[in-house]
Amino acid sequence: MIEVIDVKKRYSSAEMIVKGVSFTVKPGTIYGLLGPNGAGKTTLMQMMATLLKPTEGVIRICGKDTAMDTLEIHKLIGFLTTEVKLDPLSTPNRLYEFFAALYDLPSEGLAERRTRDFDRFGITPFANKRIVELSTGMKQKISICISLIHEPPVIIFDEPTNGLDILTSKQVTDYLKELAKDGRTIILSTHIFSLAESLCDEIGVLVDGKIVASGSSRELCELTGKETFEDAFFDLYTKNHVEG
Repeated sequence: MIEVIDVKKRYSSAEMIVKGVSFTVKPGTIYGLLGPNGAGKTTLMQMMATLLKPTEGVIRICGKDTAMDTLEIHKLIGFLTTEVKLDPLSTPNRLYEFFAALYDLPSEGLAERRTRDFDRFGITPFANKRIVELSTGMKQKISICISLIHEPPVIIFDEPTNGLDILTSKQVTDYLKELAKDGRTIILSTHIFSLAESLCDEIGVLVDGKIVASGSSRELCELTGKETFEDAFFDLYTKNHVEG
């Protein structure tokens, strides 16, 4: 479970980037943060992953405070961001082995797990190729495999389909649905309406560092009186955005 309680974030003396955000994500649920660039999505994700500390408020992962139990949190989460850079001269096989050692995973059964993960995403034919030779989509699929290698109960993905073709995007979203059915707690950020609408059980609309509404896509349409989810989002954005 993820609990975000009145979280705020300020960089130095600058204006608050995140302004009192609260929400809960239960096991088996996919929660989406939907908002434009600059709304605070990535900052929230980084705070949940312990890369940043909240200026105010509390974030708990499986009951543990991210500001107090950093090492324990790392065992509980799989975090993926578009800013992750894979070693260009390494290979998928070597990266898998490196991260297995990093998480101190037992060697017994590791080869079978790698075969399962690589076959799922079509990585196997490229397992010994250098990362620099691979496509953007293949790099993203490798990143997903290694970020979830320790089978964490909580998954935090920042823009998981950014830059991917439609086939790779479907592979990724289908996998996330499977993980949710398996009881994982999943939160993702996106600015893609179709992804939020088709994948997320609940959506938090983030505008200027605040969640201005949350619910399923249908509930947000009912809230705003709009026929489409896209129109519902723009209605919420227009009513809540303040020009700087």
